[in-house]
Amino acid sequence: MYFGNRRIRSAGRTSGSIEVTLPAQLQGLEEVECRLIVRDGARPEIVLQPDLAMAHAVFQDLWRNIQAGLGEAGEIGDFDASDFTLALFPPRHWQARPPLAYADALAVLHQRAGRDQRAPEALPRLIAFLTVAAAYRLGLESGLALAFGDVVAYLLAGSLAPIGSDFERGLAHRIFWGDARADQADGLPLDAQAWQRARPGLHRVFDQFRAWQADPASYAHAREKWYTALTVEIGSAPLSTGKR
Repeated sequence: MYFGNRRIRSAGRTSGSIEVTLPAQLQGLEEVECRLIVRDGARPEIVLQPDLAMAHAVFQDLWRNIQAGLGEAGEIGDFDASDFTLALFPPRHWQARPPLAYADALAVLHQRAGRDQRAPEALPRLIAFLTVAAAYRLGLESGLALAFGDVVAYLLAGSLAPIGSDFERGLAHRIFWGDARADQADGLPLDAQAWQRARPGLHRVFDQFRAWQADPASYAHAREKWYTALTVEIGSAPLSTGKR
């Protein structure tokens, strides 16, 4: 990824302090320690390698929370980085393995410390893609695994990833809360206790997704019925059901 040219500035001839202005996209690396490497030769290079151990710990912490929240649905095992596509920034496109961005994890650390709210979408995105991998381990496939990750992020973080559709979110909200009236889960998504309290509701939601996978016709019928009811309710032209 090329960010253009930057000029090195010095604090003075007798000082070893220098400064390089980095592009705004790298603001998320603020306060992260970096390993400095000088590669000599015909085309010398100076390489900064950020220490992303703290970001990796965020992935593991969130995975443990998801593990607790889905405990009644089944055992998802330990976090394994090989299940994901790891990248510095959230990729626009991805294939088989759900992506995890170190920049999102660093944003979550800043939010946890109360220092920064520049990336409010970072936490729901991490929860969604971590849950997608957990859903694969629990037997969900393809679009249903994506939609399940999306609804878990919606239910626990109160915002969209978004990698699902309004149908799955709306129905999951109703199943999760039952007759309760609430907009989001009781507690912060970084709080392990909130995930423990969410276990029964998440189990009900997962059971519904598993039933849909076992009976694709019932899934298609439920989607059609939901969008038809929504169209009648808002009095608009028929909405797309977003079939995959």
